[in-house]
Amino acid sequence: MATDHETIFTLEATPVKFGPGASQDAGWELKRLGVKRAMLVTDPGVAALGHPGRIKKLIEAEGIDVVVYDRSRVEPTIDSFQDACDFALEHEVDGFVSVGGGSSMDTAKVANLILSHPAPVMAYVNPPVGEGRKPPGPLKPHLAIPTTSGTGSEATTVAVLDIPDLKLKTGISHRYMRASQAIVDPELTRTLGPEVTSSAGLDVVCHAAESFLSRPYDTRPAPDSPDDRPPYQGSNPVADVWSAKALELGGKYLRRAVEDPDDIEARGYMMLGATMAGVGFGSAGVHIPHSIAYPVAGLKHEYQPAGYPTDHKFVPHGHSVIVSAPASFRFTYEAMPERHHHVAELLAGEAIPTAGPDTLPDLLRQLMQDVGAPRGIAEFGYTEDDVPALVEGALKQQRLLVIAPREPSADDLRHIINASMTNW
Repeated sequence: MATDHETIFTLEATPVKFGPGASQDAGWELKRLGVKRAMLVTDPGVAALGHPGRIKKLIEAEGIDVVVYDRSRVEPTIDSFQDACDFALEHEVDGFVSVGGGSSMDTAKVANLILSHPAPVMAYVNPPVGEGRKPPGPLKPHLAIPTTSGTGSEATTVAVLDIPDLKLKTGISHRYMRASQAIVDPELTRTLGPEVTSSAGLDVVCHAAESFLSRPYDTRPAPDSPDDRPPYQGSNPVADVWSAKALELGGKYLRRAVEDPDDIEARGYMMLGATMAGVGFGSAGVHIPHSIAYPVAGLKHEYQPAGYPTDHKFVPHGHSVIVSAPASFRFTYEAMPERHHHVAELLAGEAIPTAGPDTLPDLLRQLMQDVGAPRGIAEFGYTEDDVPALVEGALKQQRLLVIAPREPSADDLRHIINASMTNW
């Protein structure tokens, strides 16, 4: 039956192998994927912990050559992506393994994209910043092994990058960029400090909440062709299941995971929650908090986060997202009150009979305080004078904003950003 509105949603998920010790299977998985010469992507901090070296030996034991790229930048830039792409092309690899956080996994995704279908990185960057070119075919095998419990990049089709010359963050997204296989091993998070655990875990909560509270898929206009169906489709019955469980796990385990690195149960469930949220928002999408997070992270580089590498100043992604989440969800509340109530109850782990428009924002602020998050956007070096530039940067993220259940105007974004300068 002909209709002007979408009637179809899609759900794709990375095959995931989960459990303590699962990283022992890295060599077996790459061999199963047919890789003969792999590029192992990691960052200097993770490399120093020894995980990539151990995994390299496991892969080599299966007769696979490994070349190590350990220059992945935490919060990647277009130049750091290009450096990894050049390395992949120079070493003529036929597969990838990423060991690290979202930055390393995203770096591997983009290196794989450019190796498989050579072009300047900017050609694939989402419009209007880049050309938004679509890869013409599948990429080479990629085994993703996260060492943090947050980004969910092992389960998504997106790579995020900073473009310093334009003072903004943006992304590259396509279904072919999803990893071929993920190994999620909670043992790898023992070495993760509380600050990184906090930021990454708050990213899990935001991913899940934004996707659950996104515009329903069947309220979008129908695409002209299947190729025009966006990666972020809006909330749907299957994505809701993944996002809801991730919210439940985040509310129950994030505080414990930050408190004790040896609480493998808590850290394991946060890793599982990150992957589940990745599946959920990989289908439904994220919106206002992430739209604001990109200019927050891209316009200024004055903040030196505790517990992170000190070679450059940056705002960790999870912190850039969470600071505007309370005000964002206060704004979207009127579009779907019952779903906001449900998100609040999932985070709280109990029924809240008297839930109202401030219930979810208040729960998020309390969680932020409990895990040592920054108080607000002002803590990153921003003032009221920066609000117009932050609004302009957020408005450039139209692929995200169209997923919001209540689409914000420039004035709405200004109000949300002002309210997020200090959360308590």
